[in-house]
Amino acid sequence: MSRKLLSLFVLFLVVSCGVVKKKTSYGKERKVSVAASSEKPENTSVTEETVVAEKKEISPKKAENIISTAMSYSGVRYKYGGTSRKGMDCSGLLYVAFGQHNVVLPRISYHMANEGKRIKVNNVSKGDLLFFKTSKRGKKINHVGLVVAVENDEIKFIHSTSSRGVIVSSLREGFWNYAFVKATRVL
Repeated sequence: MSRKLLSLFVLFLVVSCGVVKKKTSYGKERKVSVAASSEKPENTSVTEETVVAEKKEISPKKAENIISTAMSYSGVRYKYGGTSRKGMDCSGLLYVAFGQHNVVLPRISYHMANEGKRIKVNNVSKGDLLFFKTSKRGKKINHVGLVVAVENDEIKFIHSTSSRGVIVSSLREGFWNYAFVKATRVL
């Protein structure tokens, strides 16, 4: 009986915020399907409404503060359901970082994916959320990260993995590029 419970618990952890099995890409020609752009689209008619909407879309100071809070958890070990320095999972990291700056997000990554406005990956900026499906069998989003930098054509994000805890990764990495589903803007 206890063996079955232990097996179920381990299986649950594997499916949750992702035991990440590193994919190897050597021996294959790799196609990068995600790239960032710093160019702003031209706006043909500027009205007061579009100026207000643009200001609402990105709050650089708030985004920087949230990123700073998330980065303060770098190195914290992974703990399923965790929201403290003793351990945290991917959605717990963002739940705490945003919550400390009075931005309320759902606690679960696939619920977070329903918040904010969906944006194209080449339009992401600091403070945006990236969502992933890391399970071959899972059909819903089970991992989330926070964009901390967009440099040249590389998007870096902070998240918590079961194997390495809270770390910064690149969307260029084969596994994360492959598992990427969508990006949203909540600020």
